[in-house]
Amino acid sequence: MLPANTDRRTRSRPTVSSMHIFATLLVLGIVFGSDLSAWVATSPALRTGATVFTGIFVQATPFLLLGVLVSGGIAAFVSPAVLRKVVPKNETAAVGVSGLAGMALPGCECGAVPVSRRLMDQGVPTSAALAFLLSAPAINPVVLVSTAVAFPGEPGMVLARFLGSLATALVMGWLWTRFGKAEWITARLADRGHDHGTSTWATFRESARADLLQAGAFLVFGAAAAALLHLVIPDWVFAHLAGQVLLSILVMAVLAVILALCSEADAFVAASMSMLPLLPRLVFLVVGPAVDVKLMAMQAGSFGRGFVARFAPLTFVVAIVCASVCGYLVVGAR
Repeated sequence: MLPANTDRRTRSRPTVSSMHIFATLLVLGIVFGSDLSAWVATSPALRTGATVFTGIFVQATPFLLLGVLVSGGIAAFVSPAVLRKVVPKNETAAVGVSGLAGMALPGCECGAVPVSRRLMDQGVPTSAALAFLLSAPAINPVVLVSTAVAFPGEPGMVLARFLGSLATALVMGWLWTRFGKAEWITARLADRGHDHGTSTWATFRESARADLLQAGAFLVFGAAAAALLHLVIPDWVFAHLAGQVLLSILVMAVLAVILALCSEADAFVAASMSMLPLLPRLVFLVVGPAVDVKLMAMQAGSFGRGFVARFAPLTFVVAIVCASVCGYLVVGAR
């Protein structure tokens, strides 16, 4: 009887979701909007921060919405079996095909994790599934177009991001082919995330809603962080980083891991940091979709913590190297 009562109390305990937090912040913004506007207007620094935040949010939102719709459509209407049928038997070639398939099956980082897991379960080589995991959120058309819009007049940033991200996916896939071990990935748990009785439109709505809430929350966080950087960090710090390319590359790589931005919106955050050279900002764009705190948590749930302990640090290093090399060749050390 005691366990049953405990379960009943647990089930009746209210939970706080991201929707509750979003609704609360929205209500607070509506109620205190005029007071906040007056407060911001009294400070030039706050006006600058508000301008940065608004600019990033307004520019990134259309691409975020488009990415969410595409990701939801893939979850509902595209089966991983489609990719499995075209993957070559040769594992080395399979990595190349799966990496390039990221252009045809775009989606956010969050959606790429379960898709990659399903690919493994359907017989696709692990190395190929991991290449798809890294390429799909980074080289799809939505991400590349958003990068072009965020960096007008700098087409090299689009090419360098494509090459750096694709190189990261291929190198990690081929490294797994050579050194990876099956026991590093946990056995598949019971699949509770796919209901065969659910209609495709219901799947689309639920996937799009979940992606929008999660990606939207990280966009707000990232835009706020970028605005805060403009407010609290003195100009001499950015000037020092601008003169220390290696240090600025490392700082931007770590920032990408911490901010965990959606790949459809991260280019606008990077573009706002115009006080830094292009190369460190490119590293930010390549590292972010490959490894961040959000992805590590999702990968731990799908593949196991042992996998993340090996895969994430190596991906971090490979992404920095690939981004730096491709960026130096395309845009130079500027």
